[in-house]
Amino acid sequence: MRYAIVSETYPPEVNGVALTVQSLEHGLRAQGHTVTVVRPRQPDERHGHPGELLVRGAALPRYPGLRFGLPATRALQAHWAAMRPDAIYVATEGPLGWSALRAARRLHIPVATGFHTRFDQYMCNYGARVLAGPALAWMRRFHNSAAATLVPTRELAGFLQAQGFDHVVQLPRAVDIRRFNPDRRDPALRAQWGVGEHELVALYVGRIAPEKNLALAVRAFRRLQQVCPDARFVWVGDGPSRPQLQREHPDFIFAGVQRHDALARHYASGDLFLFPSLSETYGNVTLEAMASGVATVAFDYGAAGEHLRDGLHGAAVAVDDDEGFIDAASRIAGDDARRAGMARAARDAVGRLQPEQVAADFDAVLRGLSRASDESPALA
Repeated sequence: MRYAIVSETYPPEVNGVALTVQSLEHGLRAQGHTVTVVRPRQPDERHGHPGELLVRGAALPRYPGLRFGLPATRALQAHWAAMRPDAIYVATEGPLGWSALRAARRLHIPVATGFHTRFDQYMCNYGARVLAGPALAWMRRFHNSAAATLVPTRELAGFLQAQGFDHVVQLPRAVDIRRFNPDRRDPALRAQWGVGEHELVALYVGRIAPEKNLALAVRAFRRLQQVCPDARFVWVGDGPSRPQLQREHPDFIFAGVQRHDALARHYASGDLFLFPSLSETYGNVTLEAMASGVATVAFDYGAAGEHLRDGLHGAAVAVDDDEGFIDAASRIAGDDARRAGMARAARDAVGRLQPEQVAADFDAVLRGLSRASDESPALA
């Protein structure tokens, strides 16, 4: 089969959408399919890799290093007319994503979209609550233009269906348990952080930005310091909130953006993963922390709602229960033996989430759309 994947974000950019898209691409290729990735051109990038179509892009405001694609309907239509894919996956709702939908519709090529980001919640996080409703309506219009909308959890599928989204299909996520592994724990890295083997490291991985509810992570850490005075808080990632956090909390350790094996070492070298975000569609970092053998505190939705069992792998806290989140972090931090048991159980819990199965399920969705389009062109 010949597939096309369209995404405004892709590695070397580091975020959940980029890495998920890359994993899906690699999974399809491993199954023998031909895949073309359509993405914005990075600065100073003249040519893409084989199997890529680069389009014009622009910097994303307030997020250095991230870009979005500019409209490219004509270019995509010409490319797909010459090299027609059997089905297209559009991962992002930006100008490039809309262009892909228009081009595919004109060529009668079936499209699946991916729902990766709750932009309606982002409006609230950035002080524009009045725009939450229009943002949701905009996303509904985008995704209902496709033959299927792929989501990672049952919870999100139910929410979108209740909001009038059509053709919602659950596609579970996986985690690379070979890369994210407790064996990656690195005493030398912990020494750089100024901690020994028996001192606690609290860890956050992700964008350092307002939508991640980071003030709660800070409050939780300050509380757990009352039971673990020598604890350190390590932040992996970057974003617009980092400068202020660094100014206000000079004792925090900011490791910057980490990739691949370096990221795996950072995860495995932590002891307690604090993830206070309430704006995730999934939260891949939750699975990565669990696979790395790190007890995790997160709110009970998204990846945590699917896989994190409260009291067994860490704490899955009721949504919006800030005090519950803080109490759980302090309680787990102060019990070394229990925390170690949670870490082992967390690793075991995600061991069955194989990327190969996700790729096979993704292929089945796209293949099904192609078959339905062949049988009834009006559905394309």
